[in-house]
Amino acid sequence: MKILVINAGSSSMKYSLFEMGRHCVLIAGLIERIGEAASEHRYSLTQADQTPIQKPIADHRQALQELFGILSSSGLLADSRELYCIGHRVVHGGEQFRQPTLINEQALQQIHANSALAPLHNPANLLGIREAIRQMPQIPQIAVFDTAFHHTLPDYAYRYALPARLYTDYGVRRYGFHGTSHRYVARLAARALGKNLTETNLITLHLGNGASAAAIENGVSVDTSMGMTPLEGLMMGSRCGDIDPAIHFYLSRMLDLDSQAIENLLNKDSGCKGVCGENDMRAIHKLAETGDKAAILALDMYAYRIRKYIGAYYAVLGRVDAIVFTGGIGENDSLLREKCCHNLSALGIAIDSGENQNPARPWANIATGDATVAVLVIATHEELEIAIQAQECVAQQSESTR
Repeated sequence: MKILVINAGSSSMKYSLFEMGRHCVLIAGLIERIGEAASEHRYSLTQADQTPIQKPIADHRQALQELFGILSSSGLLADSRELYCIGHRVVHGGEQFRQPTLINEQALQQIHANSALAPLHNPANLLGIREAIRQMPQIPQIAVFDTAFHHTLPDYAYRYALPARLYTDYGVRRYGFHGTSHRYVARLAARALGKNLTETNLITLHLGNGASAAAIENGVSVDTSMGMTPLEGLMMGSRCGDIDPAIHFYLSRMLDLDSQAIENLLNKDSGCKGVCGENDMRAIHKLAETGDKAAILALDMYAYRIRKYIGAYYAVLGRVDAIVFTGGIGENDSLLREKCCHNLSALGIAIDSGENQNPARPWANIATGDATVAVLVIATHEELEIAIQAQECVAQQSESTR
């Protein structure tokens, strides 16, 4: 059974083709700079890495033609009927979408209506979806939402202390993001612990250029750090995370900045970049190794914020079976993992420095032998999770129509 996963951005398209029997990636690729003369298509097969293809790709229609052409010429998809379905990443599902959804015209309209909540992402996701439907109308197309996993938050966790009409009329609430990743690593964490997911309590940390934490109780999300937008929560590469909301007004008065300028500042020029001038954690480490005080401060601030969330979510859950590190930074940065878990031994959290240096893939427990809470490093695979959810959705639809 083959499933294609597509993640369409405004000028890019990322994709993976899976053989679901083995959960094996047959091909993964990225088409960048769509609409520019210097468009590039990079992909890799299981057999070998491929040289990037550089040629103009005018729009998402041509990008998908390029994608399907590669699938055909490589022999991986001789006939479109070999596809069980196509899974699409959609960033924001709003209040409506709590599960993977078979895409029809009504679903497309609802995804479009949620574009106000994710103006940089949902319109681009829709471009890819509509074009995939146009080119392969006979194949079931499934939308998998970043926000869906967090719809199990109780109202006291997702509501803000604002006038109720802002929630009821305008949807102002905590939605959370990275849900596909949090769901995937939660499943693997339970397996690694030898427990049923429905009996497992976790604090999952998805740490990349964007970063979020989630409190998972008996397999379901009960709190998460990102809010109505991905700006809230942990300190990130270029996003500020939690700040005093009155800073907005102060910046407006003192610097005469309009709302768009402040939004850009908080999303694109803050976080690690704002503190030390770099948003790439590898570059920050190199600067810190030279004694650069701003880089050292950025690392300390980044880890301190995570440590506070671990403590807060421990209080929310009452019992924690494991802390899970994932994402590009979470999986690869041993120093930050150590700093994040520093001084948490009273909670039963302690890292073995040797195990922490080179954890095994796809998962490893780097906790000390006497720690009561496992500390897991798990390689996330959001595309595979989308494929799994898409497969389940089509199977459920087929079952319901029998």
